[in-house]
Amino acid sequence: MSVSYPQIGADAAQPVIRQLDEAASNRIAAGEVVERPASAIKELVENALDAGASRIDISISEGGKGLIRVADDGCGIAAEDLPLALARHATSKIDGSDLLDIRSFGFRGEALASLGAVGRLSVTSRARGAEAAAQILVTGGAYEPVRPAALTAGTVVELRDLFFATPARLKFLRSDRAETQAITDIVKRLAMAEPSVAFTLRDVSGGGAGRVTFRADAETGDIFGALRGRLARILGADFVDN
Repeated sequence: MSVSYPQIGADAAQPVIRQLDEAASNRIAAGEVVERPASAIKELVENALDAGASRIDISISEGGKGLIRVADDGCGIAAEDLPLALARHATSKIDGSDLLDIRSFGFRGEALASLGAVGRLSVTSRARGAEAAAQILVTGGAYEPVRPAALTAGTVVELRDLFFATPARLKFLRSDRAETQAITDIVKRLAMAEPSVAFTLRDVSGGGAGRVTFRADAETGDIFGALRGRLARILGADFVDN
């Protein structure tokens, strides 16, 4: 079987293959990692769980397009590691020697880099045993130096103006109400998987303290009792009884 290819005219310019710069590469990759606000929250909450958090507080506005804030009481990140934590393919969860032995939610090291490429991202963290907290800011892929910050423990990741650097992606998002519902669904799914962790989801679109749309206190007891209690809280006692 023969295959014919279109001929390039004598006057046609020869196409040039070029290497995209890092900023453009990160924005393209971000579309694969972060499709909508709910997927951004999934990545951030899974990072908090991997950090050993016992409590995760999530705040959103405008369906997550205006603000996503995830605060946890996990192990935190050392100040000197903050720039590397926001680099692509940098992770503390695997060393690359055995990709068949994954024991954490995240392992690709792409989430924070992707969020910093398409939004205005700040990461404030205080590692356990550290004397003070530190913060790093990334806006559309442009990094600022690490600076001192105030935080008692854990990590706070704040993402504002999601997709401001890739406005075409905003056209594919649904209404604020629909995006908020998608966020609530993903938080509930994660809460069902981790009954020993306390979750709070708050909508601060109207300003101030906002409105709590979902809360699940940490369940106690053995794993089966904790799971039963969490499922009853989210899905109802009838579901658990059946």
